[in-house]
Amino acid sequence: MKVLVVGSGGREHALAWKISQSPHVEKVYAAPGNAGISQVAECVPVSTEMVISLRDIAEEKQVDLTIVGPEAPLAEGIVDIFRKKGLRIFGPDSEAAELESSKVFAKTLMRTHGIPTAEFKVFDAFEAAKDHALHRPEPMVVKADGLAAGKGVIVCDTRDEAIKALELIMMEKAFGKAGDRVIIEDKLEGEEASILAITDGETILELPTSQDHKPAFDGDTGPNTGGMGAYSPAPVVDEDLASRIKSDVVVPTIHAMNTGGHPFAGVLYAGIMITEDGPKVLEYNVRLGDPETQPILMRLKSDIVPILSSVADGKLDAESWEWDDRPTVCVVMASGGYPGSYTKGIPITGLEDAGSLEDVQVFHAGTKFDDNTVVTAGGRVLGVTALGHDIAAATKRAYEAVDKISFDKAQYRTDIAAKALARPA
Repeated sequence: MKVLVVGSGGREHALAWKISQSPHVEKVYAAPGNAGISQVAECVPVSTEMVISLRDIAEEKQVDLTIVGPEAPLAEGIVDIFRKKGLRIFGPDSEAAELESSKVFAKTLMRTHGIPTAEFKVFDAFEAAKDHALHRPEPMVVKADGLAAGKGVIVCDTRDEAIKALELIMMEKAFGKAGDRVIIEDKLEGEEASILAITDGETILELPTSQDHKPAFDGDTGPNTGGMGAYSPAPVVDEDLASRIKSDVVVPTIHAMNTGGHPFAGVLYAGIMITEDGPKVLEYNVRLGDPETQPILMRLKSDIVPILSSVADGKLDAESWEWDDRPTVCVVMASGGYPGSYTKGIPITGLEDAGSLEDVQVFHAGTKFDDNTVVTAGGRVLGVTALGHDIAAATKRAYEAVDKISFDKAQYRTDIAAKALARPA
């Protein structure tokens, strides 16, 4: 069969890498792809926003299954557009994608169905939001309603910080129309975990737990990013807690979507805060996480293609999968200045040396070829990912690989998986 992967990040490289290993697959296409993806797939220079062109490519290339990586085309209705042409595609339709594309929709659903989350209020006018922020307890979290590439959530320790966040989102329109409405909610305290599951709306297959590192700098400081690293599994979620999250969050969310007329098929990703009062949902995503996908897929021993195909066909009940017990750690190497402004086109060296290490995969994100040289082409450049017999060994191996790679002004966190390492054995 022929498979098309939509996207150009580390998540899509991991998907293309895994899909290319399937005996069921004769050809992998990627749109638009990157320098690393081009080693396992034929890249087609069409952006993820050009959903009609992507549909036409799928028809022209006689693609049997399309896998959508990022959230924007899902929100734009790529699944709806493909299905109208009878094309098989993995992911939720545009109505179901509202779980991610509208935080107001998601929070309202959680409130209605008793799914644990922070208390919140919604505002579509700056002055009303400002007045609420001035008179409510500190700290608080200000969120843009729409998609903001993982950067539309601002944790505010003081009221002044909240006012600045509201000005940035609602007045300066830093995230465009995504900031037409905002949520102001209580700040939850605890440790985060990423809970992902694949579903066809009836059957649920859970992925191993993982933990993302959103802030740019060590110690969870600095601005939020798309993710500076991840590891799997996340020991903060033991078996009992995982069972509770499934029963209190995952199952009721899918049930609520189905009964509310928005049947959900694809990846449900719940960002969870483990608080003293139990697990609470921070937000939903409707696709695989980036960078969580990189360490998770390195642990997948099964062929991923029959599973993705079965979701597209509504037959997930016939599938199962097997996982490597060994942990994985992914360290993101980013361009200097990210998540702010940064320079592109910087040559990258050491990729072959890093990739030749045992149990290491270097997943490309913001890269491209300049003649025959791999250069930087984005904020998050690489996801250096390693397996190990325990978290400590996986972490050591990942940073050994990072040390072999070089590009000017490269930045990365040095404390990925530190929370797991600090937990009692």
